[in-house]
Amino acid sequence: MDYSDMVSSLEGVEYKTKVFKKGDVIARQGALCKGLYILTKGSVQAEMINENGGVLSIEKILAVRPLAPAYIFAEPNIFPVDVIALEKCEIILIPKEDLLKLFQKDANFLEKFIQYNSNLMQLLSNKLQMLTIKTIKGKLAYYFLDIYMYRNPDSKSNVFSVDKNQTELSKFFGVTRPSLARALGEMVDEGLIEIDRKRVKILDLKRLKETKG
Repeated sequence: MDYSDMVSSLEGVEYKTKVFKKGDVIARQGALCKGLYILTKGSVQAEMINENGGVLSIEKILAVRPLAPAYIFAEPNIFPVDVIALEKCEIILIPKEDLLKLFQKDANFLEKFIQYNSNLMQLLSNKLQMLTIKTIKGKLAYYFLDIYMYRNPDSKSNVFSVDKNQTELSKFFGVTRPSLARALGEMVDEGLIEIDRKRVKILDLKRLKETKG
């Protein structure tokens, strides 16, 4: 769904706009999701506390994107993560009642909204599968293969760019940066991949799949 177009066509729809500065908590895990929150400017980090008390990085979200749209009509309808402003941000909130009016007014918007949430659930399912992998090398292999095979399905190249640096990846996996760097080094030494900053080259696709488990 193109939320930029949607934001520009909110005539007649009740909504509120709020500005947050860097470091502000936009939403707390467990807080009530009162409607459709749309990040119109800036970027935010979604994160949660894991069972060991560490911070698990879930996703970096760039404008224009919705925040937790799948939880608006859930029971209970609460935020599943903390949402932290990474820079100055602007948020639009369309209350649930007005969102329902928008659905009735625009069937195409409703269809796209449902499609977006379905795709989001699929992505979350893939991430949960990755988190069940016990080894860091296995998690990395899953992450690289996901980019190589699914995000760029039409590309025949074994070279691609990742969207996270090592610090971001360590938070994404919920591991320490030294442990992540060690696992990456082992994968390079084993001839599975080559790495140049955010550029990755797959050297042995078969063994990389085996590493994923």
